[in-house]
This record gives sequence, C-alpha cells and structure tokens, in this order.
Amino acid sequence: MIYLDTHVVAWAYAGEIDRFPPSVCRRIEESDLLISPFVLLELKYLHEIERLTVEPGVIYENLASTIGLAVCDLPLMRVITEALPQTWTRDPFDRIITATATARDAILLTKDAAILTHYPKAFWG
Repeated sequence: MIYLDTHVVAWAYAGEIDRFPPSVCRRIEESDLLISPFVLLELKYLHEIERLTVEPGVIYENLASTIGLAVCDLPLMRVITEALPQTWTRDPFDRIITATATARDAILLTKDAAILTHYPKAFWG
C-alpha cells in the first residue's frame, strides 16, 4: 500500500507518466494506491485558482477505475494526531497528507523536497 501526493495524482490523470522515474512507475503498478481525502481538497483548490481545468471528482473517478486509486478512510482525529508534531512545514496539505501516510507507516510517493527530507518513507526514485 502506498499513498500518492497531490501532484502525483494530477500528473497520473494528465497522462504525464514521463515525469515519473521508472521505480515510481513500478511502485504504482505493483501496489494498492491510496490518497488522503485532503488530496481531493487540494485538487479542488488548484481547480479554483485555475491551475487545474478538471474537477477533483472527475480526476478521482478516472484514476479509481484505471489504476485502482482509493481514498483513505482513517479517522480524521488519528490523522490530526500524527500531524500535530510535524512542525517542519506550514503547508496544511503537506502536513496532513504526510500525516495520513505516517498513520499507516506507509510509503508516500512525492517529488516534494521538504517531504522527502522529513518523512523517512517518502519516495521518488
């Protein structure tokens, strides 16, 4: 089981597979894929500021049917408990998305340098 960061979801939906190192592609093909519900919220914000042209529901439904993406169902309080000590970022999305993966002691696929530095199970090739 691995979690995908928001940009990974957006790139996968857009078919921008060339952005992924081969090792990331292998992990996506071989693993159960999850996202934090906050990935959907961040996609919505990106849509509102016109960095994405597609609603998050469309992105999610497409990836659910094509690559088996699912939304994590951990209780919010469990995720927030993991997020509270993560003081390395002020970005609430990065903090909660990382906390969701932390709560399951799972890999998080991300190209984000701060997450790669601070979350030992973050992976990007």
